[in-house]
Amino acid sequence: MSKPIIYQMLPRLWGNDKVRPKKNGGLADNGTGKFSDIDAATLEYLKWLGCSHVWYTGVIRHSTQESEQGCTPSHPQFVKGKAGSPYAICDYYDVNAYLADDPANRMGEFEDLLKRSHDAGLKVIIDFVPNHVSRDYGKVGFSTEHPCLGAEDDKNVHWSAENDFFYYPGQKLQLPSESPKGVESYEECPAMATGNNCYTPAPGVNDWYETIKINYCDFHTGTWDKMLDIVMFWAAKGVDGFRCDMVELVPPQFFQWLIKRVKEAYPEVIFVAEVYKKDLYSQYIREVGFDYLYDKSGLYDSLRAIVEKAVNDNGMPVDLWQSTTGITRSWQFLNDLQPYMLNFLENHDEQRYASDYFGKDSCTFAALYTSLFLNTAPFMIYFGEEVGEAGMEEEGFSGVNGRTTIFDWWSVGSLRRLRKVIAKGEYKNLSVSSLTKAGLKPEEARVFARFAHATRFAATDLAITKGSTYDLCYCNFSSDGFNKDRHYAFLRDFEDHTLLVAANFSMVPATMKLRIPQHAFEWMEIPQTEDLNTSTILEVTVPPMDGTILQLI
Repeated sequence: MSKPIIYQMLPRLWGNDKVRPKKNGGLADNGTGKFSDIDAATLEYLKWLGCSHVWYTGVIRHSTQESEQGCTPSHPQFVKGKAGSPYAICDYYDVNAYLADDPANRMGEFEDLLKRSHDAGLKVIIDFVPNHVSRDYGKVGFSTEHPCLGAEDDKNVHWSAENDFFYYPGQKLQLPSESPKGVESYEECPAMATGNNCYTPAPGVNDWYETIKINYCDFHTGTWDKMLDIVMFWAAKGVDGFRCDMVELVPPQFFQWLIKRVKEAYPEVIFVAEVYKKDLYSQYIREVGFDYLYDKSGLYDSLRAIVEKAVNDNGMPVDLWQSTTGITRSWQFLNDLQPYMLNFLENHDEQRYASDYFGKDSCTFAALYTSLFLNTAPFMIYFGEEVGEAGMEEEGFSGVNGRTTIFDWWSVGSLRRLRKVIAKGEYKNLSVSSLTKAGLKPEEARVFARFAHATRFAATDLAITKGSTYDLCYCNFSSDGFNKDRHYAFLRDFEDHTLLVAANFSMVPATMKLRIPQHAFEWMEIPQTEDLNTSTILEVTVPPMDGTILQLI
């Protein structure tokens, strides 16, 4: 058993080598990555990095303003960005033509990518977007050999259990965005409810107005059958897992029914839920049947608050939510649900750690050592995170917001440099000077050397992949240099192998004199020796915003 490590990648950006992309540029201006750019060398790199899964984001065909490379343009008034959102699906049974070298053979090229990934020892996850579809779903190149949502809806009623969507009879859609000059306004009558549970014919600018809400009931309907058919289609192709978007907007009864049926046919397929309400965690694991849940509202939010307080310390006292005691509260709340969480520091929705809005790259490692080493739960890497990608470019629809765009045709400099290093095979030498010589910037090389060492260690060390955890914070004190609000320390133990991990969430170096209590020796069955016992004080020095890991046994 190994610790699952998932690498999230947007293929549109991964293989794009355009050196100077244009703000708001089209596909002809800025280019795009292709399935073929995720080659054997890339997949070998991901496996070397410690990854067990790769999540290909933005594969399923979505609405776009583009007409090049096999794309059929959707109306620009509702498409967000020139490239469009990967979560505005216009055909659940197709992949994006722009990702293929030969758009007519796009499905074949995706199947080749699946095979390459499996041959490299990686499992493949794709998105399942169950809550909403694009405004023009079913109208743009939809395959007639599969069920189409809404094809038999009665549009003269607002709601019916037999309908796949919600309607506003006699009312036209009023979009918050203007149609581009010279382009007639988008017409939708009757208007349909918008994807983020916006039940009005006039969605606001902050609503998901590019999408329409799917109508679910808390009992079995034809909509359920259509959605099951979609998941079965991709599972039959060999997809190993589904990251399920915004599951709290869909009745849990549906997912319980769906997961049971998919696993009857494909027992090894996994389901990862994007959830935010901590009080629903138990239900989604115990009753609904998800394999893993985003722990965004738990460990991620705790770490973010702690890091932001350290980086932007205004001299005010540390409050409850900015204290490292929040890490303890997080795992105590989860209890035996902890192994089912998906830990992460970044994903496509969150700001980059190295951005000006968050911690900057020099502040990554205290949080990384905690999120990656604290438990056996899976960990997710967002592409470019390993070189400190900052997400601070102004791409177009996505302004300078600390995120890497999912809406624009773009090329990311740090990814271009990383791909060069991968192509040369130089990533295996974790020397900063060698990585810099191979193409990374010095700071990217420094981050990569530390990050890669940590993920590779987490993927193989038995104390991390299989061991139990013991939180040391309750038994260490300020008199010994341990600050309960700024420092965090814990043990990981498996059989005769014990590790100590210490993290310093402050902007100054820390020297901690750490004690291991009798209870830890008893509970983890750690043998007491002359060099390691309850009277031993382990002095650990940790640089600012950093972490360290020591092997005790």
